[in-house]
Amino acid sequence: MKGLKIGNKESKYPIIQGGMGVGVSMHNLAGNVSKEGGIGIISTADIGYLEEDFAQNPNKANLRTIGKEIKKAREIAGENKIIGVNVMVALKNYSDIVKECVKQKIDLIISGAGIPKELPEFVKNTNTKIAPIVSSLRCCKLIVKHWIKKYNYVPDMIVIEGPDAGGHLGFKNEELEEGAKPKLEDITIEVVDYIKEVEKETGNNIPVVSAGGIWDSKDIKRFLDLGASGVQMATRFVATKECDASIEFKNAYVKAKEEDIKIIKSPVGMPGRAIRNQFIKKVENEKCKIAKCYNCIKTCNVANSPYCITKALINSVKGKIDEGLIFCGSNVSKVNKIVSVHNLMEELVCEL
Repeated sequence: MKGLKIGNKESKYPIIQGGMGVGVSMHNLAGNVSKEGGIGIISTADIGYLEEDFAQNPNKANLRTIGKEIKKAREIAGENKIIGVNVMVALKNYSDIVKECVKQKIDLIISGAGIPKELPEFVKNTNTKIAPIVSSLRCCKLIVKHWIKKYNYVPDMIVIEGPDAGGHLGFKNEELEEGAKPKLEDITIEVVDYIKEVEKETGNNIPVVSAGGIWDSKDIKRFLDLGASGVQMATRFVATKECDASIEFKNAYVKAKEEDIKIIKSPVGMPGRAIRNQFIKKVENEKCKIAKCYNCIKTCNVANSPYCITKALINSVKGKIDEGLIFCGSNVSKVNKIVSVHNLMEELVCEL
């Protein structure tokens, strides 16, 4: 079993813990995942939400917090372990966030929720590696060709996020209906075949990582057998003792049933997968008053938004479950207990 190589570092296991915001995957979860042999990812979405001045100046609070969180994660993980961040293209201050992560010498930036066309610009002459999130072969080709043509830069990794992932999804609503959903296995095979051609042409090694609905060691092995170099998993890492979210948030995962999973229309204009809790039931019928805009997402229209997504995500991660949005993956109903990251990682690699 090979790990994933990022620059001159290599993880013990081919498992990336997906970035989850707001505040679900911060230093404690990311640091412990890396410590246990995976690659821990810090979500940068409103990362400074606990700072005293967040409400007054969210951009300043977010940028200040990035270095703190990366430092704490590294202290937990130990030397020569890989720590990464997830940065959404849809963020209004996307370039500022990326620049700060690079300044803090982050090992890996994974970027989706939009097409990260300009990302190579920010990592020139640095050791930071970059990986776009793609949802199809078409999207993968678009990014790879653009990066090579404009920047002479080959992606350091490709992350494929399928339709069973949690949070915001890179698919149309009709593509998320049963019977119409593209299979992650099929997308993986197509992207792996294409990336092999790119590797031959460029001489670069480009790991392909599959994500979305991957649950156990058997699933991981299946994708490795299809040619993927690794997997990215998020939902399972929420129900860990080390996850940075509140115990109420974690218990919402433990209690969730299959019928509680819903595709919602997010205020940012993308479909998303979440738990249909009291908050979701409420906003299905009435618009929440938005007292303050945090200027987080480019595509959010405050005048027409049914609720403030920043406020909703902060409420849930802090434990105000009935007043918050709880993103989840398609397998959340399988979660039945809270475990340690150590025990979860041992379970995930038992058949590899």
